[in-house]
Amino acid sequence: MAEVRALNNLERDALREVANIGAGHAATALSQMTGRTIMINVPEVEIRRLEEVAELVGAPDTVIAAILMHMMGDLTGRTMVLLPDPSARVLCDILLQRKVGTTTGYAAMEHSTLKETGNILSSAYLNALSDFMGMMLLPSVPSLVVDLAGAVLTTAYLNFGAERDFVFCVDTSFRVEGASETLHGQFLLLPDLPSLHAIFDAIRLD
Repeated sequence: MAEVRALNNLERDALREVANIGAGHAATALSQMTGRTIMINVPEVEIRRLEEVAELVGAPDTVIAAILMHMMGDLTGRTMVLLPDPSARVLCDILLQRKVGTTTGYAAMEHSTLKETGNILSSAYLNALSDFMGMMLLPSVPSLVVDLAGAVLTTAYLNFGAERDFVFCVDTSFRVEGASETLHGQFLLLPDLPSLHAIFDAIRLD
């Protein structure tokens, strides 16, 4: 799969447009949940090996919230939404409509909120990809892990790296009305090998 990273500009633009559409759908859904305007920017879509994703997340001892889902339907694989701990806490406060700084840990309510956030983001990106490819893609029920980035990514690599060499990384920035800081996260699509080939067949524009 050495050709995977050898995308031309039009093909990269196609991937980025799919991600932008997904981000727009996710922003609309989150805005409806909170009653606040939420903008989600997609500065870049990168294709990396799973073991290289750590460079985007930060130091191995960085605490992150990882929302994991299976991708089912015409394509199969996994999705992960990675949120640095500070962004995850602020998102909990915003989505639960309470003062920013209230969340100090992750109890049942915070777990449910983050899983719903991951569900919204993953579903929006998968729906955009589904429309682009003309295929049916369905997300599973989300699960949540809050742990050190190194532990989360090592587990993901050990469980899925052998069959999912390349990962689509969508670096995502949230701008929330009334919040003073920009929040960050990553959406990762980990397709299995046949699905990876199908995605690249769909975006080959020459």
